[in-house]
Amino acid sequence: MQLGQVIGNVWATRKEEGLEGLKLLIIQPINAQNDPIRTHLVAADRIGAGIGDQVLVTSGGASRYILKDQPLPIDAVVIGIVDSTEIERGGNNG
Repeated sequence: MQLGQVIGNVWATRKEEGLEGLKLLIIQPINAQNDPIRTHLVAADRIGAGIGDQVLVTSGGASRYILKDQPLPIDAVVIGIVDSTEIERGGNNG
C-alpha cells in the first residue's frame, strides 16, 4: 500500500467491460511528510474519494480482485480515504 493525494479525475466514456461504474482518479503518491514521491498514477475508485483527499492505494496483481468473482483490467485501486496520520518523531529531540 502507499499513501497518495487525489489530484484529478479521468473521464472515459468508453471503457473495457467490467470498468463501468468505476471512477478513475489521478493520484500523486506521497511520503509520510506529505511530500510528492514518484510520478502520478491512475487508480480505480469505488469508495468515493475526491480531489484533495489523502488516500491509500494498492497496486499490482492484488488490485485486480476488488470484485470477488471478476478480475478487472486495472493495476491500482483506492482502498481507503485517510482521516488522519500520526508519525513518531525519531531522535532525542523529537
